[in-house]
Amino acid sequence: MDTLNQIVETAGAYLWGYVLVFLLVGVGFYLSVRMGGIQFFGVRHGTRLTRGLYSRGEDEGDLSHFQALSTALAATVGVGNIAGVAIAIRGGGPGALFWMWVTAVVGMATKFTCCTLAVKFRKINPDGSVSGGPMYYIERGLGENWKGLAVAFAVLAGLGSFGAGCMAQAGEFSRAFLSLFENPLPVGAAGAVGVFELATGFDASRLGWFQRLSLWVTLNPEATRLGVGLFIAFMVGIVIIGGIRRIGEVTSRLVPFMAVFYVVSALIIIFLNLGQVPQAFYLIFRDAFTGTAAVGGFAGSAFLYTMQLGVRRGLFSNEAGQGSAPIAHATARTPYPAREGYVALLEPFIDTIIICTMTGLVIVLTGAWTMPGEINGADLTAHSFRTGLGALHGHVDQARLGQLIVTFGVILFAYSTALSWSYYGDRCVSYLFGLSAVMPYRFVFCLFLIVGATIKIDLIWNLCDIMNGSMAIPNLIALVLLSGAVRRELDDYRKLIPDFDRKLREEAEAWQSKRS
Repeated sequence: MDTLNQIVETAGAYLWGYVLVFLLVGVGFYLSVRMGGIQFFGVRHGTRLTRGLYSRGEDEGDLSHFQALSTALAATVGVGNIAGVAIAIRGGGPGALFWMWVTAVVGMATKFTCCTLAVKFRKINPDGSVSGGPMYYIERGLGENWKGLAVAFAVLAGLGSFGAGCMAQAGEFSRAFLSLFENPLPVGAAGAVGVFELATGFDASRLGWFQRLSLWVTLNPEATRLGVGLFIAFMVGIVIIGGIRRIGEVTSRLVPFMAVFYVVSALIIIFLNLGQVPQAFYLIFRDAFTGTAAVGGFAGSAFLYTMQLGVRRGLFSNEAGQGSAPIAHATARTPYPAREGYVALLEPFIDTIIICTMTGLVIVLTGAWTMPGEINGADLTAHSFRTGLGALHGHVDQARLGQLIVTFGVILFAYSTALSWSYYGDRCVSYLFGLSAVMPYRFVFCLFLIVGATIKIDLIWNLCDIMNGSMAIPNLIALVLLSGAVRRELDDYRKLIPDFDRKLREEAEAWQSKRS
């Protein structure tokens, strides 16, 4: 088993470290040129669309532009924004953040392309719901001869949904919850022998209720993880049983809250260390092309390593080209496929340019990435927040506050990611087996949340990594082959009327006035 796991881990590292870096970035650059640099000119219009300025409730689809964007962001804004950034900077230095920005810029064109295709080739089901995504635009856009590629995507994404979108999120949720109860006893004689004394008759009546709970959790970690698994399964289940419209309602409220909560927390630390911000950006841009500060050695090899880490973690964070986001965007209420493409290109900007940058700046400003030891991932980010809040000493317990911010962020991000990935998986299942298979899938998904919260089998995680990475390959093939169709959609949308911004708004306002 150990040998098999090592083989799978090596294959996954090669796939994510070389194959996907080349394919995702290469296709992203190609689509950026093919779409005329849409990411540099489409943000303003995408923002207006997201605000609902041109929306009409009578348009075909399940979700508003904002709800579709929130559902897709719920899957991408996750643990990668907290742990992934820390891993990239810890291994490759501050310059890794620059290369994460590069993936976001090219990824905006990729998201525009695939989400335009998702609406163009989506399917309206007999019950009125919408199904869309790479499996549909591969089969409908490229023809029946390519159905095998569509089935391959659906199988990989469906199986992968139980990994990165389910068990991994439940595991992170469980780990974050348990971290709330670390160091349960106060410093002193009782704290020095806390767990041992409790196990041998320690008088717990001297402690407060939270300390008693902490000690129970410490002594019963397996039971706690099972309880956490049941809790997250219930919380996810009551939402996903209602389908995409309920998921959209929840994510449209949850995603803005958790994004603002995390960004504001990071901004507090940035403002507390405002004088060091110019130096932090200097390090980011300098090390992007040297990498020597983090990994040493020859400048050329260090540069490549920094670039690889930044690109890899950036792609993992924003999922541009992986093919998951189009499944959510296909549900948008819109008569124009390119319109949803404009909304979708905002995803990498929000996920990587804004949220990942907040994490990266906190880590660089506090110098946590240079600390000795093996601390990494979410733990490194938590340490950065604790250190960054040091200026608040005397007003709050900054160490506890920093830990709570990161822990709360992980819990929210893991929960929202599970919600969205459950929908991605059920659309793949419905494509393969029909709508009757969707409800059983949702129950199985909740069951796997319990499993993910209670166990950790490296082989399972590594296999899921390969599935999640492999699903990008059929999607990228389709994006290149169908890029001409997307360009025509974009040109037609721009030529609808000379001043489409003004007239489309007037059309929406007239509809809204009629309804009122």
